[in-house]
Amino acid sequence: MTKSKPGRSGFSGYILYKLSLTVLIVLSVAVTANGSDSPSSYVRRPQPPKKLNKPVVLLISCDGFRFGYQFKTETPNIDLLISRGTEAKTGLIPVFPTMTFPNHYSIATGLYPASHGIIMNKFTDPVSGELFNRNLNPKWWLGEPLWVTAVNQGLMAATYFWPGADVHKGSWNCPKGFCKAPYNVSVPLEERVDTILNYFDLPEREIPDFMALYFDEPDIQGHEYGPDDPRVTEAVSKVDKMIGRIIMGLEKRKVFSDVHVILLGDHGMVTNCDKKVIYIDDLADWIKIPADWIQDYSPVLAMNPRWGKDVKNPGQKNAELVRKMNEALSSGKVANGEFLQVYLKENLPQRLHYSDSSRIPPIIGMVGEGLMVKQNRTYVQECSGTHGYDNMFFSMRSIFVGYGPRFRRGIKVPSFENVQVYNAVAEILGLRPAPNNGSSLFTRSLLLPFGETSQVE
Repeated sequence: MTKSKPGRSGFSGYILYKLSLTVLIVLSVAVTANGSDSPSSYVRRPQPPKKLNKPVVLLISCDGFRFGYQFKTETPNIDLLISRGTEAKTGLIPVFPTMTFPNHYSIATGLYPASHGIIMNKFTDPVSGELFNRNLNPKWWLGEPLWVTAVNQGLMAATYFWPGADVHKGSWNCPKGFCKAPYNVSVPLEERVDTILNYFDLPEREIPDFMALYFDEPDIQGHEYGPDDPRVTEAVSKVDKMIGRIIMGLEKRKVFSDVHVILLGDHGMVTNCDKKVIYIDDLADWIKIPADWIQDYSPVLAMNPRWGKDVKNPGQKNAELVRKMNEALSSGKVANGEFLQVYLKENLPQRLHYSDSSRIPPIIGMVGEGLMVKQNRTYVQECSGTHGYDNMFFSMRSIFVGYGPRFRRGIKVPSFENVQVYNAVAEILGLRPAPNNGSSLFTRSLLLPFGETSQVE
């Protein structure tokens, strides 16, 4: 059973509790490491000989780890990384749409979905008519992910279930034993962790310079029960235990202080219920929309109208469709209509970076937080959890913690988009980054200058 934390009636008191817990963790580790009664982490001393003489990055994704989950239960191991590293103060901002495959590939490439091509978890190309459903054909996966960048420049890489890493792309053909594919939800998290730790038992020249590890929790429980369910709290505790397993494994091998550990998530989670629904058929007095025009209903309404070959002005017809839909939705006569705004994709807010791709359907509806869109009424009344909504919603944010020699110690930085992660990893590993949508200057807010390392533990 998960141990509950103090009530949050006084938020400042709760934060002090977390801060006190973190201080106790740091003190205990310092005493264990130094054999003294006081911490020495604030004293600059000559660095001890390193076990690893090359930079190594371990990138860990916890699918669906909504920012704030770390306050649901005790997370001593995540707290330890935060106390010794750099944290996004109010969470990591996902790209839109806030779905698993687009975001994992944005983290890996530094590109927005319109640029890397994975615009949703599942979609139909409006031009070719082909269906993407986690296909492994490289033609779908544009851009250059970190594992390809590393291998192209003479480094070694290994991945474990990271979305997109099982695609043979360019020079990337992961050595046998270093990648696990295809994805198998039944593989225990412990086995995934231990596989990564075993790489550190290899001779140093054979240890992968870049490793990417994927956890499918707490996303599974979040979808099934919603973010506020106690089973999500248990999943968060389980994830923290896996982080502890990693820390202990690295400490056992005497490389914990040498490895750059980046802990993050791809998106958050919000509760949705059937009572919070917008029905397409309710728009019939203004416009009738056949079901086969809709590729996806929610959390993103994706539409590709079939006007027929005799229609010479489909763009104008699309614009008229959008106008009529928005007229209906704002009429006050459509249940929950005010929580859906429909756009021609070229008119979407620029902050979404979600228009410059032929794979994106011509009409996109932005669905309100926690709302669903359906074609017609059903009698199922259920609540669950979902994501994919506008990335401006706080509920869609995840976590970011960077620990290791190049990360600033005990620093909190403003929230940032996950397309910035690619350049940070490239900088740590000394790689020439491929073209991407992140900023090379942004790394200065996360990383110490080259040649300077954080204080000794």
